[in-house]
Amino acid sequence: MITLVLGGARSGKSAHAEKIIEGLGGGTYLATSRVWDAEMAERVQIHKDRRNHLWTTIEEPVHISDLIQSSQGPMLVDCLTLWLFNLMEEECDISLETNKLCAALAAAKQDIVLVSNEVGLGIVPENALARKFRDQAGRLNQAVAQAADRVLFIAAGLPLTLKE
Repeated sequence: MITLVLGGARSGKSAHAEKIIEGLGGGTYLATSRVWDAEMAERVQIHKDRRNHLWTTIEEPVHISDLIQSSQGPMLVDCLTLWLFNLMEEECDISLETNKLCAALAAAKQDIVLVSNEVGLGIVPENALARKFRDQAGRLNQAVAQAADRVLFIAAGLPLTLKE
């Protein structure tokens, strides 16, 4: 089962996604974050502290499709919007990488839960780079939602099923 968990910042999406994988007995936590300052290091540490012995962590900011394809057990990918940021920073072909991700999900034999921010619910950003990121994130979320068996939206820690 491929599950996409969407939500805003601090909505509870990562904690909810972790519970799904823990309900399967644990798995691999594929972390896409890069630590570029003290505040980000603190965020990463909060996520690490929340995980228990049921998890194996792999940190990979860009090349996630290959890891998804080679994974044997349940996997949590957290998060796609940080992955997108990393791809944009390295000037990767976003469409190509999105297609590779969706192909890896289609071929997956194991349960995979992907976390992504829903960034399109707010105001139109003032600067062009922020608008580009918002638009790319929207396209990425749509593509992954199409590939997913289940899509959940988390608000205030509560899940709303968008696709089952």
